[in-house]
Amino acid sequence: MVVRRIIGETPMSKKAAAAFLKTHNDFLLIAHVSPDGDTLGSCLCLYQALLQLDKRVQLACEEPVPPLYAFLPHADTVKLPSAVGPFSAIVFLDCADLARAGDLAPLLGTAQHSLCIDHHQTNPGFAQVNWIARVSSTGEMIFSLLEAMDIPVTPDMAACLYTAISTDTGNFSYANVSPDTFRIAARLLERGLDLPELNRRLFRCVLKKKTRLVGVVINNLEFLADGRFALSTVSRTELKRWDATGEDCEGLIDHLRDIQGVEVSCLLRESIDGQIRVSLRSLRHLDVSRIAADLGGGGHRRAAGITLPGPMEQAKARMTEAISQWM
Repeated sequence: MVVRRIIGETPMSKKAAAAFLKTHNDFLLIAHVSPDGDTLGSCLCLYQALLQLDKRVQLACEEPVPPLYAFLPHADTVKLPSAVGPFSAIVFLDCADLARAGDLAPLLGTAQHSLCIDHHQTNPGFAQVNWIARVSSTGEMIFSLLEAMDIPVTPDMAACLYTAISTDTGNFSYANVSPDTFRIAARLLERGLDLPELNRRLFRCVLKKKTRLVGVVINNLEFLADGRFALSTVSRTELKRWDATGEDCEGLIDHLRDIQGVEVSCLLRESIDGQIRVSLRSLRHLDVSRIAADLGGGGHRRAAGITLPGPMEQAKARMTEAISQWM
């Protein structure tokens, strides 16, 4: 196996990914665990692009599509691991490492050909061909790739890519936004997406149970390091009380990150199996991807994640120590 790790938005890197997609015919696209807008939007857009090329394609994720993204075109085609059929080429989208594929990770060993398209700087390059670009989102990479392949972006595909880019940039408010990010958004708008309706569905429609979880996060909030470090937790018991799931926790850490004087925020969520999902955010100075990498996770300078063994108090103490040392 020849492993190629190509970094950056270059003609060579797009050419390698395009050649992979044009050469093979029977694809399995992989979205990462705890699927967010970027992994799902990128997968769903590429799914439609490959259908345009008359390719056979499946799309799979360890978990069902969250209700927030169920409205996206072709979201009902996403398969669980047990439903995946035969394939020859596998494509991982927005997976910072192989572990992010969850129960689908072992399928890498059965694939004849593999490609990873991702924008996380900590990605080690685990496929045969790896395109890892320093851009706002995997969705931005997919748009660039489709342009290079002369594949028309339909209104449905535009909606998927806008979801990918807007959710991974905090609705175009994070430091990962570049002039090209706005140019791509404008071009997606030109493709006919319904911007007001998309923004309403993605950013202006909050479930009651998620609002309850905001209260849980605020109630469990702790300040450390003279108020520069904010930490909170959500337990299985608290999720069950409000009939919520891990999907409902997406974006909760923003309430910690946005507190005046906080430089680093950390949210720990207990999953059904007892593992602790950790989200990290930083404002300006600290590279949280390095903290995450030290503990077996990954991500970006300003946003990263880790999965730790329970119990919650042990994971909480471990994160407090790790972040305090870095600060």
